[in-house]
Amino acid sequence: MVDSNDRRLGQRNGGTRGPGSGGDAEDGRGRRRPRLQRGVIILPSAFTLGNLFFGIYAMVAATRGDFTWAGWFVIFAGVLDMLDGRVARFTRTGSAFGAELDSLVDAISFGVAPGYIMYALFFQDASWSWTLSFVYVTAVVVRLARFNIEQGGEAKRHFNGLPSPTAGMVLASFHPFSQTPLFQSYLATLPWDRIMAVTMVLLGVLMVSHVPYAKVPRIGFRTRRGILTTISVSTLLVLAFTFPRYYFFSALVLYTLWGVLKSFLLGLLDRLPDRDPLLDEDDEDDEGYPSRRALDYAELTPPDQRRSGAPPEDD
Repeated sequence: MVDSNDRRLGQRNGGTRGPGSGGDAEDGRGRRRPRLQRGVIILPSAFTLGNLFFGIYAMVAATRGDFTWAGWFVIFAGVLDMLDGRVARFTRTGSAFGAELDSLVDAISFGVAPGYIMYALFFQDASWSWTLSFVYVTAVVVRLARFNIEQGGEAKRHFNGLPSPTAGMVLASFHPFSQTPLFQSYLATLPWDRIMAVTMVLLGVLMVSHVPYAKVPRIGFRTRRGILTTISVSTLLVLAFTFPRYYFFSALVLYTLWGVLKSFLLGLLDRLPDRDPLLDEDDEDDEGYPSRRALDYAELTPPDQRRSGAPPEDD
C-alpha cells in the first residue's frame, strides 16, 4: 500500500526552470538563479494540511458516534498523504519544511485519530484499556522519527517497517467493513474487542520492526514495467470505488500480512537481498527523468539573512 512518506521523495527535488517558472533572477554576485513561484511551493503543503483536516474530522465524527464516516475520513487522509509527495515531485518543490510538516500531520491522522476511534469503539468502558491506544500512538511517532533518521526521510524500494498510514487505515477501515453483510453473517460473533486489542499491539510492533514493506511503484507509460503498474493500479482503483467497504480493510490487511509472510519465507530459505533495500534506488524514474534535483530557496530568504549568510530564525 501506501505510505505518506513518499512526500519526502521531493525533499531534494525541484529547482529546475520550466514553463511558468517566473524567469531567472540575479543574486548578489551577479549569478543567475531560478526564481520560484511561492504558490507552487505551497501546493504540496496544502495537500498535507488537507490530510490534517480529515484526521481531525475523523475524531470529531467519532465523538458523535459516526464511526463509519470517521473511518472514511482517515482513508481520505491517506489518499492526500499519498498525493502530496507526487505533487511535490511533479512540481519540483519539495522541502525540508514539507517533510517535517508531513511527519507531524501523519502522527495525528494515522496515530491519534485511529487510536481514538478504537478507544471509542471498544475500550472506553474499561479502566485501563485506553493504554492500548497509547501504545499504538507511541509506535506511530517512534516509527516516524526512526524513518526520518534511518531512511533520511526518503523511502527507496522498501519501507523499513510497516508504514504508519497503512496501520492507521487498517484500524479505521474496520468499522465500515464490519457493516457489510459478509461480516454480519459470518464474523459478527467473534470477540472483536480482544481481536482489535491484539491487532493494535501487533501493528505497533510491525511499525517499529525491520520487516521490509514494498512501496507503491510509480506509474508511467514509457517502460513495460510502468505500463503494467499503471494497469494494476487502475484495476485496484476500480475495485476500491466499486466495493469500498470490502476493499480497503481486506487489501490493507493482506498487504500487512504479506510483508510478514515474505520476510518469514525468506528467513526460512536463508536468503539475503542482493542489495540494501533502504539505500538502493533507481537513478531515473519510470518516465526517464532523474529522481533527484537541487532546489534553491534563496529567493524565499529575507534579503538581510541572504547577505549575511545567517540561517532564518525560528518562529
